[in-house]
Amino acid sequence: MSTPSPIANAVQAHYTRADLGEAILAALRRAGKDPDHLTPPDLTPVDSFHIRGRVATLELARAAGLEATQRVLDVGCGIGGTSRCLASEFGCQVTGVDLTEAYCRVAAMLTEKTRLASLIDYRQADATALPFDEGTFDVVWTEHVAMNIPDKARLYAELHRVLKPGGTLAIYDILAGPSGPVLFPVPWARTPDSSFLVSPDDLRTLLQGAGFTVQRWDDTTDAARAWFVALAEKIRQNGLPALGFHLLMGADFAAMAQNQRRNLEEGRIVLAQIVARK
Repeated sequence: MSTPSPIANAVQAHYTRADLGEAILAALRRAGKDPDHLTPPDLTPVDSFHIRGRVATLELARAAGLEATQRVLDVGCGIGGTSRCLASEFGCQVTGVDLTEAYCRVAAMLTEKTRLASLIDYRQADATALPFDEGTFDVVWTEHVAMNIPDKARLYAELHRVLKPGGTLAIYDILAGPSGPVLFPVPWARTPDSSFLVSPDDLRTLLQGAGFTVQRWDDTTDAARAWFVALAEKIRQNGLPALGFHLLMGADFAAMAQNQRRNLEEGRIVLAQIVARK
């Protein structure tokens, strides 16, 4: 196995929390949930770690035409919120990969507790060097992941490689906005050293260069802005909830949320949902 790059180490350090599984189970109890009888929606406040959460995942799944017969690769799966959503709502077989070992371990634990382990498996892997044969998956899926990956040409080439001919690439990502640099810290990076945003035009060029045909491109910035403004205001007024993304990010998630609100309001970032074909 190759030695992780300094950027990969920095990304893992940003996301790793040693006691994450125990912290989530304790927070579930405080929120009135029984950790031994969980449904995927019970976990949404903490495991749908992307703007607009489960709603955005279901929007993209419908746009991509997801079906039970398909095998899906969830690249950058985090603690498994998207994989559990897709398996439970559509019945498809999902493999999740993430650079952060702690996320893969917690994802597997929560998937067992939601009784979905027969449909989902997890592996620690680098998205730019996926451990799968060419043409393995019907759908490759990625939400809020490419921001941490500098070599985007290599990333999209790998996603293209593991797709079957005619397969679907489904992307939901944060992109560089037109009005200036990102304010840090944000949920995906505490400093600019591990943040690598591209513009919508650059992403389109990268996808075409990797061999994809873009079939659908939806700018969801307005909906994202409204969602994050509401979240940031709720945190400002009431503090952090029992169950939320701060369990992944720590106490500075409150500052991240306020910066993300400004980044959206000031046009420093934009959001896009994209469906492309191999």
